[in-house]
Amino acid sequence: MLRRGFSGLGSGLAIRAMGALALAYAATAGGGASAETLESALVQAYQNNPTLNSQRAALRATDEGVPQALAGYRPRVTITATGGEQVLSSTTVTNPTRAAGTPPTYFTQNGNNAPYGATATISQTLFNGFQTANRTRQAEASVLAGRETLRVTEQTVLLNAVTAYMNLLRDTAILDLQRRNVEVLQEQLRQTRDRFNVGEVTRTDVAQSESSLAAGRSQVLTAQSNFATSQATYRQVIGNAPGRLTPGTPVDRFSPQNLNSAFGLASTTHPQVTTAQYNIDVAQQAVKVAEGSLYPTLSVQGSYAQNFMSQSSLNTLQTTATTVLGTLSVPIYQGGSEYSLIRQAKETLGQRRMDFDTARDQVRQGVAQSWGQLDAAKANIEATTAQVQSAEIALNGIREEARVGQRTTFDVLTAQQTLVNARVALVTAQRDRVVASYALLSAVGRLGPTVLGLQVPVYRPGVHYEQVRDSWAGVRTPDGR
Repeated sequence: MLRRGFSGLGSGLAIRAMGALALAYAATAGGGASAETLESALVQAYQNNPTLNSQRAALRATDEGVPQALAGYRPRVTITATGGEQVLSSTTVTNPTRAAGTPPTYFTQNGNNAPYGATATISQTLFNGFQTANRTRQAEASVLAGRETLRVTEQTVLLNAVTAYMNLLRDTAILDLQRRNVEVLQEQLRQTRDRFNVGEVTRTDVAQSESSLAAGRSQVLTAQSNFATSQATYRQVIGNAPGRLTPGTPVDRFSPQNLNSAFGLASTTHPQVTTAQYNIDVAQQAVKVAEGSLYPTLSVQGSYAQNFMSQSSLNTLQTTATTVLGTLSVPIYQGGSEYSLIRQAKETLGQRRMDFDTARDQVRQGVAQSWGQLDAAKANIEATTAQVQSAEIALNGIREEARVGQRTTFDVLTAQQTLVNARVALVTAQRDRVVASYALLSAVGRLGPTVLGLQVPVYRPGVHYEQVRDSWAGVRTPDGR
C-alpha cells in the first residue's frame, strides 16, 4: 500500500492558498534578514541606481548651457600686464640730406631699462543678429528636454526594479517548489523500491521513478541558476543585497480605466513625447542662431593703458592711453559656409518633427501592448489557478486508483509533474500580473515616485537650474538640493 505521505504536494494544501504559495515562501526566505517590500526596493533604486544618478548629473551639466548662453549679454573684461628687462641701442642722424654743405651728424645712445605697464580692456556686444537671445532660448529648451529624458530614465529604472524584485520573488518560489518536488520523488522512489522487493511492481516502475527523480534534480539545478541570476540582477538594479521579500501588489488604481483614456494620456504627457516636442524647439532656435550669422555685428570696446619706461625709447618715462571704439561688422560673403549651416539646421528641424511623430506612434504602440499584456495576465491568473486545482484533484485520484492497481507508477509520476508545472505556471502568472500593471503605468507616462506615493525625497531638477542660471562667477558645483 502507498503511504499517505506519498501525496506530497497534492494533499494537505488548500486550493485557495495556492495562489500565494510561492510568495509566502519568498517572504520567509533569507533567514533573519529584515523584511523588504516592493515599495522600499523602489525607494532604494530611486536613490542609489547609478544609471539614474548618471542621468541626473547629465541634466545638471545641461543646465550650464543657459548661463553660457546668457554670457553673450555680459561684458568681457581683461587685464594685461607686462614687465621685464631690456637693452636698447639707438642711432640718430641730423642733417641726413647734407643741407648747406654740412655733413650729417650721427648720435648713438646705448642703455638699459625695465619697462612695465598694464592695460585694462572691456568689450560689450550690442547687437549680433539676435544670436544671444536665440542661443538662450535654445539652451532653455535643451534643459526642458533633458528633464523629460530624466523622466524616461526614472520610469525605466523603476520598471526594471519592479521586474528584478518580482523575478527574484518568482525564482525563489520556483526553487522551493522544485526542491519539494524532489523530496516527493525521493519518497516515491523509496516506496516503489519497497513494492518492487515484495513483487508488487516491476523493474520498469523503479526505472521510471529513478528517471523522474533525476529530472527533478535537474530542474532544481536550473531553478538554482535562475535564482542566482535574479539575485545578481536585483543587486545591480536596486543597489543592495535582497532581504526577505514580501509579496508585491498590482497598481491598477493609478492607471486609466479604459484604453482610449490611456492613449490620450500617453500622447500628451509621456516623457518620450514631450522630449520630442522640446527637441523641436531646440532645432527651431538652432535655425535662428544660424540665420543670425547673416546680420551685422555691433560692439563697443574701451581700454585704459599705462606704461612706464618705453620699450622703444630710453627717453620716455611714462605713457597713458584711454580708448573707446565702436565696431560695426557687416558680413558680405564668408565662403558660403553660413548658408550651408542654415540649410543643415532646417533639415535637422524637419528630422525632429518626424521624430515627434515617431515617438507618439511608439508610445501608442507601447500602451496597446501593455494593456493587452495586463489583460492576458489577469486572465492567466484565473486559468492557472483552475489548472492547479484540477491537477491536484487529478493527482489525488490517480494515487487512490494506483493503490488498487488501476493506475501505474508512470501515471502517478506524470500527474505529479503536471501539478508541479501548474504551480510553477501560477507563480509565473502572479509575477506577470504585478509587472504588467507597472508596465502599463510606465507606458502612459505615470510611473514615478509621486504617483506611487514612495516615501522618498523627490529629485527636483529645477532647484539646480535656479542655482546656476544667473551665476556670474564661481566654480563651486551645487548639488541641486
